[in-house]
Amino acid sequence: MVKDMSRTDVDVAVIGAGPYGLATAAHLKSAQVATKVFGDPMSFWQQNMPEGMKLRSPWVASHIAHPNDDYSLEAYAQTRGFARCEQMPVGEFIRYGRWFQTNAVPDVDRRKVARVERGPLGFHVCLEDGDSVSARRVVIAMGLKRQEFRPSAFDGLPAALVSHTCEHVNFERFRAKRVAVIGRGQSACETAALLTEAGAEVDLISRGDVLWLGSDHQEGMEHSDFAWALRKIVMTRGAVGPFPLNWLAEAPSLVHLLPPAARADFNERCLRAKASGWLRDRFGAVRINISQKLRAARAGEGIALQLDRGSAAFDHVILGTGYKIDIAKLGILEASLIDEVATVNGSPRLRTGMESTAAGLHFVGATAVHSFGPLMRFVWGAGFAARSLTSAVTANRMPFARRAAPRGNMALNARPSQSS
Repeated sequence: MVKDMSRTDVDVAVIGAGPYGLATAAHLKSAQVATKVFGDPMSFWQQNMPEGMKLRSPWVASHIAHPNDDYSLEAYAQTRGFARCEQMPVGEFIRYGRWFQTNAVPDVDRRKVARVERGPLGFHVCLEDGDSVSARRVVIAMGLKRQEFRPSAFDGLPAALVSHTCEHVNFERFRAKRVAVIGRGQSACETAALLTEAGAEVDLISRGDVLWLGSDHQEGMEHSDFAWALRKIVMTRGAVGPFPLNWLAEAPSLVHLLPPAARADFNERCLRAKASGWLRDRFGAVRINISQKLRAARAGEGIALQLDRGSAAFDHVILGTGYKIDIAKLGILEASLIDEVATVNGSPRLRTGMESTAAGLHFVGATAVHSFGPLMRFVWGAGFAARSLTSAVTANRMPFARRAAPRGNMALNARPSQSS
């Protein structure tokens, strides 16, 4: 049967069921907006983060936002019978996210979305099983899926020799192997630590020193009770960025008002590659090769890396090189729809309400960092994104009806201005 494309099934379709998708859906549903969520809850966290990894965010900034502040980590911890911990294991956070979903957004549709395209009244969301749903608005909440960055030196090399940190759930297969980890941020450093604990021989290769978050040496402070007291005073809840930039990072609406060049510099400084200080005690067996620029990589019996100070051979290389946003790589947006979205180096330019220049198409999470700042890379930013988007949707909401729009009606959403 051909679907009647003059009908709308929902006001908003949310694609992605991680912290941002779930928080957004909870807020929209609370505002009585007809919403449908697609995705396997917390699947990216389950399939792309290794066992033993911990959240970088502190406990107070790791709650998934709910409009009534329900389903907090404290409430979840009481049901599980465990004590608060500052660095929450990723496995426990995944269980928390699924508990939140069960209680706050119980009607998630776990089918995969194959394509999003324009429809007569907004969008047509095509599912992998051939079914489809029409929606007035679509929210892309896919996080960092398909956004991993791979240096060109590794192009064409087989997966048996080169992988990205997001491709591993454990490191048991690297026991007694020599592994190089490229990078110096949280993902690279935690991967290096987990590899040594799995029995691998590990070299961390980076262009500069490892900067440890919470390190008095790096901050230029003497270790003292006063220094720790001062740190607590200047620290923000989200703990994103150095003081005093961390205070601005907590206000994405103000970050959005910065001139584009200033905002880009601000984001870069706040998201500079660093690793949590609590990892240092687990780093003793890792060989750190700093000030090393990668010149080339060649496959053979293993993989040989040509560095500034010579070459080295490894059984495997893991890229802790982070992520680079490019919405074209999400793989679900129709080409003509991507053409409607104004982007800067692959990131969408968003206006208030997290809306792109493609009317009715919203982006939350990591894809919103360019427009709203570094908080959008962390769980704590989901509250702002959900509130902002819900406010915009409800302010422009038309009465919901499963009927064709009367002939001659204007478009449901005027094309927004292309705010940087």
